[in-house]
Amino acid sequence: MAEDRHFHRGGANTAAFVVDIDGVEVGRFTECQGLEVEVEYETFTEGGVNGFEHKLGGRMTWPNLVLKRALTVDNRLFEWFHEAAGTTPAGTGKTSRNTMGITIINGKGEPLRTWRVYDAIPIKWTGPTFANSEDQIPTEELEVAHHGFEAETLAK
Repeated sequence: MAEDRHFHRGGANTAAFVVDIDGVEVGRFTECQGLEVEVEYETFTEGGVNGFEHKLGGRMTWPNLVLKRALTVDNRLFEWFHEAAGTTPAGTGKTSRNTMGITIINGKGEPLRTWRVYDAIPIKWTGPTFANSEDQIPTEELEVAHHGFEAETLAK
């Protein structure tokens, strides 16, 4: 096997997602949900044409992204949340949108594919649930609204 281009499960070769904001890495994640797009469409029928309905494409819709990872001591993600909302001590009170990159890497740390998410703004951060009776790893979750994405394959 000359080149490792596969996504692995478990162990030292676990693939992950690296997330950056305007080119600055803010963390690695183990789960990303909502990376999808849908085109709304209208249908109409034409008299005498009984074999199909015409479908006209319309607006594209992009659901929010949800990123999950084990809780870390790194505050960059939480700081982005506050900066984008304009709630930092030096904040202007105005929200700001950024370009967010989501890059999947293989077990060797090599990038395989990147999605550039445009006009991203974090809208919800969820921290860990604390309970003495559970043996779960504490996690954090970030929900991000955006105006679409483009994909780029990096591996050759």
